[in-house]
Amino acid sequence: MKKSDIILIGLLLLLSLMAFGTVTLYSKLSTREPEAVVFLKGEEKGHYPLSDNITLEIPQEDGTYNILKIQDGKADMIEASCPDKVCVRQHPVSGQGESLVCLPNQVVVEIQNGQEEGLDGSTK
Repeated sequence: MKKSDIILIGLLLLLSLMAFGTVTLYSKLSTREPEAVVFLKGEEKGHYPLSDNITLEIPQEDGTYNILKIQDGKADMIEASCPDKVCVRQHPVSGQGESLVCLPNQVVVEIQNGQEEGLDGSTK
């Protein structure tokens, strides 16, 4: 082995350690707390951690409203001024990509950074 071979091996080891460190650091930084993101008429209105226990009213200028309750790591629409109340009858959500939707009031609550849900009843 020549001196240049040893330098090349050392550089390759250093680069691989740097890549490993970068991937490890990025994975720790990107692990964020799950949160409910509220959209009103397509506009993002707020982020609320699922670890908080809060009740949030989502009012609109025309007098319509929705009430979102975040408790025990789940988001649930508990009340709405819409006529059909489909959003109120939905089950609470907590998994990545799950959402609560109120079409008449144009309110969407989406879960971001949550855990991927496992098998559901139809795939077992």
